[in-house]
Amino acid sequence: MTTVYGLSNCDTCRKARKWLDRFGVAHAFVDYREQPPTPDMLAQWKEQVGGWDLMVNKSSTTWRNLSPHRKAPGSDAEWRLLLREYPQLIRRPLVVTDNGVVSQGFSDKGFKQRFSID
Repeated sequence: MTTVYGLSNCDTCRKARKWLDRFGVAHAFVDYREQPPTPDMLAQWKEQVGGWDLMVNKSSTTWRNLSPHRKAPGSDAEWRLLLREYPQLIRRPLVVTDNGVVSQGFSDKGFKQRFSID
């Protein structure tokens, strides 16, 4: 089953979930705040999306309000700590399919390609 990670109150996450419902794609939703990703999950996601910088939404209010020191983690451990403390920094939605493939964000075209829907 596909798992969608995000925030319950995120408009983009809601759109993605409605899209999956409309096209009959079975999925579960996990709110980052209620069930923060484990350090291992964060590390696996980072590898698949191309690094920490690509995993983080740097245009978010949360990011802008961080101190300069927090915006420059020097190690994987510091990144994992930051994202466990502020899971809302992770680009949303983060989608993991049964085969372990991870993607971020939502668009109709992107989801149609991802889920092989014409």
